[in-house]
Amino acid sequence: MKKIQALLLTFLITAALGVQAQVGGWKADLIKDADTALVEMIEKQPKLQSFKDKSYGYAVFPRVTKGAIGIGGAGGKGIVYKGHVPTGQSSLSQATIGFQLGGQQYKEVIFFENKEAYDRFTNKKVKFDGQASAVAITAGASVDVAWKDGMAIFTQTRGGLMYEASIGGQHFSFKPKE
Repeated sequence: MKKIQALLLTFLITAALGVQAQVGGWKADLIKDADTALVEMIEKQPKLQSFKDKSYGYAVFPRVTKGAIGIGGAGGKGIVYKGHVPTGQSSLSQATIGFQLGGQQYKEVIFFENKEAYDRFTNKKVKFDGQASAVAITAGASVDVAWKDGMAIFTQTRGGLMYEASIGGQHFSFKPKE
């Protein structure tokens, strides 16, 4: 019983933090958070530096909050870069269904191999279904990833506890920097 209570408490705290992080519009702090998140991800997996260096652009979501009890959802805001310069803000939303319980936060980066992939993303034509695979960054693990449809996706857990065997997809929106 105590494990279930701890799980539910983790879920509620994580969900509350996620709601707080997603209120409001464009924020300069989001650029700082995205830059810091990418540096931390590269520190944990140095091979990501070559993706960053070779990419046309990338999107960094420094805090994606995910929670589920059977049906799950996730959301977060991030910054989109072209040539290492911020060009706009993106929102990520995710829906899943299956055996899942808990809550967690994670970081996500999507590298765009070329202009076509960047344009598809910024024109809101990118939706990842259950077939899209993100590589989870863990200490000491090898990262051998090929570009898929001009994109490479990496995630790193920030915290929380999530048991999951589910299917779902991610959807993105894009708002150009004014």
